[in-house]
Amino acid sequence: MSNPQQRKKEQEQMQKQGRLPPGQSLTKKFPVLHYGSVPEVDLSQWIFRVWGEVEEERRWTWEEFNALPTREVKMDVHCVTRWSKFDTVWKGVSVKGLVEEDIIKPLPSANFVTQHAEGGYTTNLPLDIIMQDNFLLATHLDGEPITPEHGYPLRGVVGHMPEREDMKTVYFWKGAKWLRGLEFRSEDKKGFWEEAGYHNEGDVWKEQRRA
Repeated sequence: MSNPQQRKKEQEQMQKQGRLPPGQSLTKKFPVLHYGSVPEVDLSQWIFRVWGEVEEERRWTWEEFNALPTREVKMDVHCVTRWSKFDTVWKGVSVKGLVEEDIIKPLPSANFVTQHAEGGYTTNLPLDIIMQDNFLLATHLDGEPITPEHGYPLRGVVGHMPEREDMKTVYFWKGAKWLRGLEFRSEDKKGFWEEAGYHNEGDVWKEQRRA
């Protein structure tokens, strides 16, 4: 059972530490928010694809994807619906790491990345954010596989690393659940919520919620 006084105390601590963005409130839970129903995923048919402004298109089965190098990252995540969850630990594949290992080779013309998810859902980010340490293709949360409601088997995750103030932090919707591919693009293309009126950049510290 949650303790409102304890939660308020922790929220005040985060404010003092400069970790709570404007307009946000601390939550100890992990709210489930998405458009549409939770898809059923057949891992035997699952393919993750990388294409567009890259030297070579890449495709991985679930087994192959899980053989890629992984990283573990601790981040605060901030939802545009005004909740913030602190010190979440994610494990998965870093796009930055794949590029550093020459597994993915973006062309000089690549400036943006569209995340493609189940059901045709998309969201967009500049390549420089996708290449930050605070963006991850995540398979696990706090030591356990991501649940279906939170994007199993793979979701994009972007958050705030307090010790890394050099990196831009965007709202949590900028990481797509049920992720199936990354399209590297020369020009930006708005995703589902961006087309619906959400801010195209979504900077949490500037409160860029709506366009």
